[in-house]
Amino acid sequence: MEEEPQSTGNRENKQDQNGQDAAKPTGSMPPSEGSTIPQKRPAEGEPDITGMSKSALKRLRKQQKWEAGKEERKQKRKESRINRKVRKREEKAALIAQGIDPDANKQQKPPSVSVPISLVFDCDFEQYMRDKELISLGSQITRSYSENKNAKYRTHIYVSNWNGKLAQRFHEILDDKHKNWKGIDFVDGDFVACAEEAREKMKDEGNHMIEALQHDKNPWVRDEKDPLPLPDPEPEPRPEYSDIVYLSSDSPYTLDRLEPNTSYIIGGLVDKNREKGLCYKRARERGIRTARLPIGQYMVMQSRMVLATNHVVEIMLKWLEYENWGDAFLSVIPKRKGGQLREQASEAEQAEGAEIKELEEESEEIEDPDVEEPSSEKNTPEEAAP
Repeated sequence: MEEEPQSTGNRENKQDQNGQDAAKPTGSMPPSEGSTIPQKRPAEGEPDITGMSKSALKRLRKQQKWEAGKEERKQKRKESRINRKVRKREEKAALIAQGIDPDANKQQKPPSVSVPISLVFDCDFEQYMRDKELISLGSQITRSYSENKNAKYRTHIYVSNWNGKLAQRFHEILDDKHKNWKGIDFVDGDFVACAEEAREKMKDEGNHMIEALQHDKNPWVRDEKDPLPLPDPEPEPRPEYSDIVYLSSDSPYTLDRLEPNTSYIIGGLVDKNREKGLCYKRARERGIRTARLPIGQYMVMQSRMVLATNHVVEIMLKWLEYENWGDAFLSVIPKRKGGQLREQASEAEQAEGAEIKELEEESEEIEDPDVEEPSSEKNTPEEAAP
């Protein structure tokens, strides 16, 4: 039997393994041109990762892992709810066995009162936000809804521009739970369209004109210092939008009190203050009044005064309850921001100043041991002579 001669292909493979004759892509040549190895194409349904950076690929893998565990998390939440109900039933049965009425000490919460105020989230800033920031905005909207639902005085809430990534997230990942929410409307149109819709809803007889809203409107006075000076003059507000106020920390006007039958626009923007003046400029272009919350007038902050959207909502809800900005800020602003009422800070500064002055006076009374005390008697000539 003849031996089969060794193929040249095997010899070439050996040379390739030794790194002698293998064709390798150079550093200056793209892999698709410098290599005969075909590019791997993504399988059907798989995302194309060609050209992705390491950080982007890492985020993608993390997202895929999170989505893969969706059903497991859903099952755990269901089990947790069941266990909670079982535990409550057992606790109730134990109280009844002891002859105690389980509902005796329950405090009945008074029903929330609807007021003619609308809060509108302007969610037309997706192009300025990263995916993580969009997720954060979704959480803030959820918290805002919850706070408004449980508040003593309840406003009408609208979410505008509900047609982008945020809406897709609520639909696909959060299983459309927002469709069961009451007292909040998700609208495809912009914030002006929401305000026009809210205008009709605030006329409903079900709204109550509470005491905090029963005041004459004060004239708006421009602040002495402009937070964001712009070269072009500010246009006059359009009369048809007189019941719309866009809240912005860059506004030269400070909000004194909330006005009834008014829609307050809150910019749905989470960007760590990268984009300066976006909300303010947008409102100016549309001929809409702007205002900022009076944080600087009432609070002394140890960190920047930029608040999350849900904190803005909570502050306005607390103002409706307290009719006092200081109390509203103090009850909402996180302690980590080091917020303190301005009057309390002034008292603390005065007390600190008095303490420093007292210490200075005490230090003056302490004798320095290295300094010789001067004699009250004059030296005689004999003592003065050497």
